[in-house]
Amino acid sequence: MKIITLTTQKGGTGKTTLATSLAVAAMEAGETVAAFDLDPQGSLARWGELRTAETPIVETFPAKNVAQLPDMVRGLANKGFSLVIIDTPGADNTATHKAMEAASWCLVPIRPTRLDAMAVQQTVRALMRGDKPFAFVLNQCPSSGRSSRAADMAAGLSALGFLAEPPICSRTDYQDAFAAGQGVTEFAPKGRAAEEVRALWAWINRQAPEVTQ
Repeated sequence: MKIITLTTQKGGTGKTTLATSLAVAAMEAGETVAAFDLDPQGSLARWGELRTAETPIVETFPAKNVAQLPDMVRGLANKGFSLVIIDTPGADNTATHKAMEAASWCLVPIRPTRLDAMAVQQTVRALMRGDKPFAFVLNQCPSSGRSSRAADMAAGLSALGFLAEPPICSRTDYQDAFAAGQGVTEFAPKGRAAEEVRALWAWINRQAPEVTQ
């Protein structure tokens, strides 16, 4: 089983929207998926309530039980799950650190902005302190033509660590799919956003290690 935590100690990077579409893309590729919402805003949980499909499983994890998170999610391997996705708050707190600890691999969404580049350094330091494997994913990139800003950011991130492929562009399908309680591969299966997410999941699935008990 793989446990993937989406983390960055900054809000507004598109973690939750990306988590929902990755969960659906992985499910469509044959994974048995559980997704956990650790963010007090509860956006992932609300998306789960909007869904008409029964899978993937979406649950809120109570803050009072967050110390038990690593043991609990690792135990899901014995219940038939092959993938757990954890969505974290955009904050440096206990929930975020426990989600990092629980993960077999972390994904760090980052927009191609100077503000995001400065803010991500704290997340990188926390991951390195925990000796946790991770990759950056460029998210909400300009969709009209090639962006020098995105290219410069990609070069800088590659120097810091692994950079996931492909970058994810800012497309209306992501927001519309979320509002419908769907992933983009369900909402517009032939669209560019769906193509990006399927490719990103395939890359993650090749790179991310299984959890070790």
